[in-house]
Parts: sequence; structure tokens; C-alpha cells
Amino acid sequence: MAYIGNQHNHLEKDLYKAPTVFSSGSTSLDTTNDKESVVSDCESGVSGPCFDQPSLCNNGLIQLCSGDKAHDLITRRFLSSLGSMAVHIKDLTIQKNCFAGVTWQARLQSFQIFIKAMEKKCGGGGDANVKYAWCAATRDEICKIVEHGFGHCGLPKNSGLYGHGIYLSPDDSPMESVKNAVADKNGVRYLMLCRVILGKAELVQPGSKQCHPSSDEFDSGVDDLSSPKKYVVWSTHLNTHILPEFIVSFRATSSLKGFLGMQDRLKMPTSPWISFPALISALSTYLPPTAMNLISKYYRDHKDKKISRHELIQLVRQFAGDKLLIAVIKSSRTK
Repeated sequence: MAYIGNQHNHLEKDLYKAPTVFSSGSTSLDTTNDKESVVSDCESGVSGPCFDQPSLCNNGLIQLCSGDKAHDLITRRFLSSLGSMAVHIKDLTIQKNCFAGVTWQARLQSFQIFIKAMEKKCGGGGDANVKYAWCAATRDEICKIVEHGFGHCGLPKNSGLYGHGIYLSPDDSPMESVKNAVADKNGVRYLMLCRVILGKAELVQPGSKQCHPSSDEFDSGVDDLSSPKKYVVWSTHLNTHILPEFIVSFRATSSLKGFLGMQDRLKMPTSPWISFPALISALSTYLPPTAMNLISKYYRDHKDKKISRHELIQLVRQFAGDKLLIAVIKSSRTK
């Protein structure tokens, strides 16, 4: 298995350079030089107006304004990563977790300790593979996380397709997290931008029931080793390997769902293909009933938007195998 840490994380690098507002005594961890960097209020680059949106929680969050370097960097990176979908994002607001209180300060120090431990595990001055990543969560879930940390109560929900843990999107691929963000009663959706210790990642197959690394060699999971779209932080590592630093909230125009549907239609394959109902019917000739029941269940999950089309395809490939799928698709084309 290969590391995915060699990919250059521009947001990680640039946010280290961006001064932000901290409460007195708060620290920003800088893993690039293995030192704590204390940033005072007077060093902040805050200027310009803020969007008048009520604070998510009263405990430990500071709203950043236009002109703050971290605010502008995250906004620019987030919108540019969404491409043409960015026009559907309105009233973007960014809040910073200032790690107020003794408990969050302890979590902050614990996160730094685990970074150092990971570096030692990876060979002395090795790469702990720390990334920024997005995680969709509801307003209530985020409030509980900000107040109490990660736990069974308030844990962001996911499809469970890649085992038991928190699923995050790479900082340059927020699309999946945006699609999974649920609007509150005011139409506001929320994402957490977290710093994550990935260490050495292992490939996790769809349908996995994994809840911890498969061996001491690994630390986290991914859906693809070469180009991951999903990071998995196991349930055993929630309060040690993931640190929610920013909360991004926004409203989406009513045409957002239609836009995502249009994107799916634009991706219609030009090579031989078959509809899923026809594929399921054809596969029933070759696969046992137990496998077909699971494939049918995952197809229903896809229709109910519990799993993505990509995840469904990976599951079908796992049960049927590529050789059988190719043969069925070619046979369908000749018919």
C-alpha cells in the first residue's frame, strides 16, 4: 500500500501562513516546523463587513470577516473547487473554532502529540500526512461537536458504505460534502473544515464493516489510493486524529438539485453501457440470490440518494467482477 501524503495540499500550506483571530491564549499548530505558533489579536488581518448570520453556537466560535486572510483563502479555494456550481452558493459565512476552555485546549495538545507520534511511527522525521478535509454535518451535530467533541451522540451521519467512522472529502474536492449537507429550518447548510491525521492510509472496499485499522501498519482509510475522494477516520480515532478548525455555512439556490442532476446527465458514457435495472436483470442469470438481493438493496440506496452512483458501481463490480460485467454489457449492446 502506498502513502497518499505525497499529494501537495495547498490549503494546508497556505493556511499556516494566514493569520487568524484567536482568543487569548489559543494556539495554532504548525506541523511544518513542529512548533506552536501563537497568533495574537493584533496580528489578525480582519477588515471589511461580515454577513449578518447568527453565530452557530455561543461556545468557542469566532466569525471571520472578509479581509481576514484565512476567510478569503478558504472562500476562494472552496468556490473555485466547486467550479460552475459555485454560482448556486449564497451567503457564505466562516467561523473559526478558537478552542476555548480547558477541554478543547487538551484536545488541541492531544492532536499535536498524535502528530508527533505518527511522525515517529513513520520513521523518525516521517510524514504524519496531515490534511485539511471537508465534512458535512447538520447544525445540531456541529453544535454538539463544538461543545463536547466527537461521540456517538451528534456524530455526522453517513452511508456506512466504507465502514464505521467519519467520512471527509479532500480540501480540493468538496463536492460530495456539499451534496451531503442538510439545510436547517432557515435553509442554511453547514460544513466543517477539519485538520486530519491520516498517517498511512489503506484502501477500503465498498461494503466494508471496518471500524479500526486492519493492522498496525495503517492509520486511516481511503476509497482510492491514487486519487481519493473520501477519507475515513475510524471511530476509534475520532477525538485524536481529527480537529474541526472552521465551520463554513451557506445557502444554496433552489436550482442546486437540478444542477447536480444535470451534471449526472452530462456524464452519460459514450462507451457501451447498460441501465442498472437491465444490468440487475441480466446478472440474476449468473449470480446467486444472496448477491442479487444485496445489489438490489444498494440500487435502492442509490435511488434514495444514500450512496452515489460511483459507490453503486464499485459495489456491483465487487459482487459481479469486471469480466462478467464486460460480457453482460457487450451482450446487451449486440442485442
